[in-house]
Amino acid sequence: MTNTSSDEKTEVGSVFISNYPPYSQWKDDALSDVRERLNQPPQTDSPLGLYLHIPFCRKRCKFCYFKVFTDVKAPEVQRYVDALCNEISMVSKLPVMGDRPFRFVYFGGGTPSFLSPKQLTKLADRLHEHITWDGAEEVTFECEPGTLSETKVKTLRETLGVTRISLGIENFSDQLLEDNGRAHLSKQVFNAWEWIEAADFNNVNIDLIAGMVGETWDNWKDNIRRTIDMSPESVTIYQMELPFNTIYSKDILGKKIESPVASWQLKRDWVDYAFDELIAAGYKVSSGYTLVKDLGEDSGMVSFSYRDNLWKGADLIATGIASFGHAGGVHYQNLPHMPAYLETIEKGELPLGRGFVPTQHQSLVREMILLLKRGYLERDYFTKKFDADIVQQWQEVWNGYVEQGLVEISDSKITLTREGLLRVDSMLSAFFEPEHQNVRYT
Repeated sequence: MTNTSSDEKTEVGSVFISNYPPYSQWKDDALSDVRERLNQPPQTDSPLGLYLHIPFCRKRCKFCYFKVFTDVKAPEVQRYVDALCNEISMVSKLPVMGDRPFRFVYFGGGTPSFLSPKQLTKLADRLHEHITWDGAEEVTFECEPGTLSETKVKTLRETLGVTRISLGIENFSDQLLEDNGRAHLSKQVFNAWEWIEAADFNNVNIDLIAGMVGETWDNWKDNIRRTIDMSPESVTIYQMELPFNTIYSKDILGKKIESPVASWQLKRDWVDYAFDELIAAGYKVSSGYTLVKDLGEDSGMVSFSYRDNLWKGADLIATGIASFGHAGGVHYQNLPHMPAYLETIEKGELPLGRGFVPTQHQSLVREMILLLKRGYLERDYFTKKFDADIVQQWQEVWNGYVEQGLVEISDSKITLTREGLLRVDSMLSAFFEPEHQNVRYT
C-alpha cells in the first residue's frame, strides 16, 4: 500500500493514512445505521469537534488529491456557503451533538481563505445563529498565502475567532512553486506573515512539503533556514505522496513516464535534516510530520487539538462536500459531487454519501495506527479502553519492526526510533485486518 524500502521510488498509489478501515470499504448501504446513530444521544462524553470544508482554490496544485474547484464565479461560491450554513443548521439539531460544546473547530479545504472578508463575515453570522465555538480550545483556519489581505486576516481573528492559522507555504522557491502548480509566490508569503504577526494569533503553523518536484538539498536547507527565521509556533512537514487522482499521477500512468518525485529515502533524509535543525532551534517533535516550539510542560499551549482529539476517537461533525466525519461510533462521508450535495441540502436533507460501522477491533486498530504517528503508544491506554494487550496481539509485527530498528518496546510503552518516525505511514498497514491488507485505500 505504501512504499517501505529505502531506495524505492515514489510511485502512484502511495497514500497518507488518516483513518481505518480504508475509505474504499465505506458503502452507502451503511447509511441507515449512520442515520440511526446520529439520531441518538451521545453514548460517551467524548470530545466534540467540527470540520467545515471550503472546496475552492485559485489553482489546482499538481500534487493535490482533495475535492477542490477552481474558476468558480461569485454566485456559485455563495450558493455553496449558503448550503454549508444550512447543513450546519440541520447538524446542530442532531441528538448526537448532545449538550457538548465544540472543543475544536477546523476550517479546511481547498482553500478556506479563498472566501472574501465579506463572505467570511456572512458565514460567521450565519453559523453563530445555530452553533458557537466560544469555548473551543482551538479554532484552526487553513490559508493559502496569496489569498490573504490585512483585512481578511483581521476578519479571521476578530470575527471568526480563529486561534490557529495554518499557512500552506510548502516551499520558498518561486521556481518550485510555479513548477508544482502552486498559486502563490514567496513575496506573498512574506506579506501574509506581516499581517498574521500583527494580528497576534495564539498559534501559527507553517506547512512544508519534502519532495516537491525539482527539490534539491540546497533548496531544502534554505526552506528550513527561512522557516526557523520566521519562528512559527509549529511546523508540519509532509513527504510528497502520489495518490491516484493527482495531476502528477495521471501523467505518470497516462504517458508511462518515470515518477518525477524524489525517492522515499531522499525525502526521509530531508525530513531528518529538518528535525535536527528545528530541534536545535528550540522545537520538539510532536509526530512523524510535526514539530512544536518547546515552551515547557507548564506553558498551557494547545497545539494540534484537532489531530490529538481525532486520533483518540473524538466525535467529529464533518460538513461540506465530500468531508469525512466520525460520530456516535460510526464513520461517514458526505456526497462528493457538487450538484447532488447542493440539491440534497436544498431539499432539507443531510448530504450523507457513504458510511461504515466499525467493530470494536477496527476501532482499536484505528486508534492504534493513528496514535503511533505521534511516535509512541502507551500500552495501558489500550488496556483500559479496549481491554487489549497491543504488543501481544501483534507480537510478530512488533518483533519485525524491532529487528529492523524501527521500534523499541518497554513494559509501559512502544516508541518509534527516528528511522521509524520518518517512515511511520509505511508501517501502518501491517496492523490492518487481512481483508484490508491489499485493497485500494481511497
